[in-house]
Amino acid sequence: DGSPGAKRALDHAIALAGALDGEIELLNVQAPVSGDAALFVSGDAVKDYHRAEARKVLRPAVRRLEKAGVAFRPHVCVGPVGASIARFAAESTCDRIVMVRGSGAPRGFLLGSAASKWVECVKVPVTLVK
Repeated sequence: DGSPGAKRALDHAIALAGALDGEIELLNVQAPVSGDAALFVSGDAVKDYHRAEARKVLRPAVRRLEKAGVAFRPHVCVGPVGASIARFAAESTCDRIVMVRGSGAPRGFLLGSAASKWVECVKVPVTLVK
């Protein structure tokens, strides 16, 4: 998202990928289009919109990864953030999740909220970067 925390999380992921000769799965989760809007716009147009928005958000991270010379693959998911991350982790070959607490999240976001449920569902370590 371009926040200082997200930049730190990306730096951490780059360091891990470099040390482990790994690849980064760069994920952006987009909010679904409301039901009313979806009635007037084709499914393909909605997919194109989500891809375009994700590209905008991921552009600085992609540049940083290219500059660092780290292999990566960008992805976009649509839906609730926690459930989308958990689903992506389950369906991919990722062996770790590195992320930042969202700037709009309340204090204790991962310590007792609904988000803790998705963290418990994933089978890989989760590193939360401040």
